[in-house]
Amino acid sequence: MAHRQHQISTPDATQTRRIASRLPASLMASMASGLLLGACSWIPGSHLVGISETAAPAGGSIGTVVADEPQAALVGHDVLARGGNAADAATATALALGVTLPSRASYGGGGACLISRPGEAAQSISFLPRPGTSKGADRPAGTPASFRGLYLMQLHYGTVEFNDLIAPALNLASTGITVSRALATDLAAVHTALLADESARTIFGRGEASTLAAGDSLAQPRLAGFLERIRVAGVGDLYNGALADVYVTAAQKAGGGLNDDDMRQTLPVQTDALTTHQGGMNASFLAPPADGGLGAAIRYTTGASAQGAVASWRASGNTTLAAAQAALDSGRSGSGSLPSLPASTSFVVTDHSGMAVACALSENNLFGTGRIAGSTGVVLSASPARTPQPLLSAAILRDQRSLRAVIAASGQNEAADAVGDAARAAAHDAPIPHEGAGRINAIVCHGDDSCHGVTDPRAAGLAAGTTNDSAH
Repeated sequence: MAHRQHQISTPDATQTRRIASRLPASLMASMASGLLLGACSWIPGSHLVGISETAAPAGGSIGTVVADEPQAALVGHDVLARGGNAADAATATALALGVTLPSRASYGGGGACLISRPGEAAQSISFLPRPGTSKGADRPAGTPASFRGLYLMQLHYGTVEFNDLIAPALNLASTGITVSRALATDLAAVHTALLADESARTIFGRGEASTLAAGDSLAQPRLAGFLERIRVAGVGDLYNGALADVYVTAAQKAGGGLNDDDMRQTLPVQTDALTTHQGGMNASFLAPPADGGLGAAIRYTTGASAQGAVASWRASGNTTLAAAQAALDSGRSGSGSLPSLPASTSFVVTDHSGMAVACALSENNLFGTGRIAGSTGVVLSASPARTPQPLLSAAILRDQRSLRAVIAASGQNEAADAVGDAARAAAHDAPIPHEGAGRINAIVCHGDDSCHGVTDPRAAGLAAGTTNDSAH
């Protein structure tokens, strides 16, 4: 693997031995064999893109991270403070969410990210779980898509070693987190179903009858072992190597119906973003297959229902970026309704150079299948063949001079409408609205060095943004 410009953090030898001592036997055996596979992973169709040296600025803003779960937001901000860019911080935030908010951002699920650098066309990367194809599954699962998608984004846009960005999540899983209000709320919502699974009850339960509450401690040593395995053997091991065999076997035992071919075929999709230009404002949105971006774009340009636009799009059978861009350019809003959609989470990141990333993650259901992939400690996502696709939505706005807004949302059926409304407000220098079921995470800027994070006051997220004053 080519050397990257920065090193953020790496677990020391003592910590690595401590984690290894608590690994399940199946993962220990998998790790031993996997060392022969090499430390670098490979994604078909990807290539290393040279990225110039990036360093934390001597003065001014180092960037901002806004997420639904505070501990993950702080992880991303720490990466920015140590010299990483927005893609590095977004990767670290997403990986941390897999530990701190496994109800919506488990490594068993997937999502989509929108990436924009000054002077370049914004890109949309979708990494969605595939349905398991083995027969006889009593709780069909989706494949784990997040690692490949995040690896692709960070490979193309990041400046540090991917393995360094795993370390904060590994530390959180090993030493333990404080259960946040966001996670506690999700646990309370599904506690009966979650406690029915012995493995899930062991991780998230307070005995036989209740789940962990806000303020409780949660250590996940098996998940730490899973992350250490990927840190040592590479992301490719989860899709093509010994770890894939461990995951598939565990998913089969949990009724997930995954097989080796399902894992190999789980590939991210990178395309240009959907774009529109109005009143000197360039707006970019997530592109299909993350069709919440199309809904948000139509809401932004016409004020029409994003849900209606997405319902019409899904009914049309179209799947291509060209068709989505044509629908947006035509101003056709469409109509129709969507079924109840899966839960998701979102976060946004900016850095001192003007790069912006907005992501939405989902497991196709709150806590996915409600079951754990055995010794990996990973919550299995629900099969996309059994659930409607989540409404993943994000937008980035720039004017002719600088970044104006970075927006993403959760809120199931209302996520795309919320992004569209927030983008309309940001374009007109109006306050970001917080209405309906949509939950907005945003960064609003007036010049690249004057940005502030915005969380939904009804939720429990965190906006982490700091100015480095060493030059003063």
